[in-house]
Amino acid sequence: MSALEIDRDGAILRLTLANIERRNAITWEMYDGLSTIESLVEKDRGIRVVVLRGAGGKAFAAGTDIRQFADFTTGEQGVEYERRIGAVLTSFLRVRVPVVGVVQGPAVGAGLALAACCDLVVATPDAVFGAPVARTLGNTLPPLVIARLQQRLGAGRTMALLLTAGLMPSSEAAIAGFVTEVIEREDLDDRVEKLLAVICANAPLTLASMKEFDRRILRDGAFTDGEDVLAEVYASRDFQAGVKAFLAHEDVEWEGR
Repeated sequence: MSALEIDRDGAILRLTLANIERRNAITWEMYDGLSTIESLVEKDRGIRVVVLRGAGGKAFAAGTDIRQFADFTTGEQGVEYERRIGAVLTSFLRVRVPVVGVVQGPAVGAGLALAACCDLVVATPDAVFGAPVARTLGNTLPPLVIARLQQRLGAGRTMALLLTAGLMPSSEAAIAGFVTEVIEREDLDDRVEKLLAVICANAPLTLASMKEFDRRILRDGAFTDGEDVLAEVYASRDFQAGVKAFLAHEDVEWEGR
């Protein structure tokens, strides 16, 4: 049985890719679940951070569940598949709050793409990243995924990874900046909870603005228009409260408005 498990835990929305028998390979049902997260977070302003991980601790996600490709006979079916997955990834990139990916074991194919859509990625030493389709399935990746990988890994590392159909260890991914921190398994849960607490304590509108600018820069480049976001942040009650608290040497409780 596969599912995207969704659990609201205070200000944290916890997502778990659960398809353990197939190393959390992503099914249509799981993709459909991921496509609802943007709207869910937008409607619930109490959510401050999303954390995504794979069930069982042995894999993040071993790509798309290949059984779903068995009936593909035309190029149009492949185009429709990539269009559908592209819509899910684009929606996930638009999630208003920071998304933290927790990677244990492989994050490959669609798992790599999903990890790349997380804002921060923490990984265990045994985690590996890649899209080895050139030596396995013989399909390809769409421009959206390659662009995001180039943004997070750099163009050179991205093409080397894809053209050699290799797997990048978490230590190398950390050097590239794709992985935020490599953490031993016994320390992982404690470190993740501390990271989530830090994010929850920060100004929500500020974090949302940074995410929106990151998304627009991926789409339009450095000279993208951002004045609407700037105006929203500077007109907010949080900004006024932040200035007042800073000058008074007091703590501030962010409202997200």
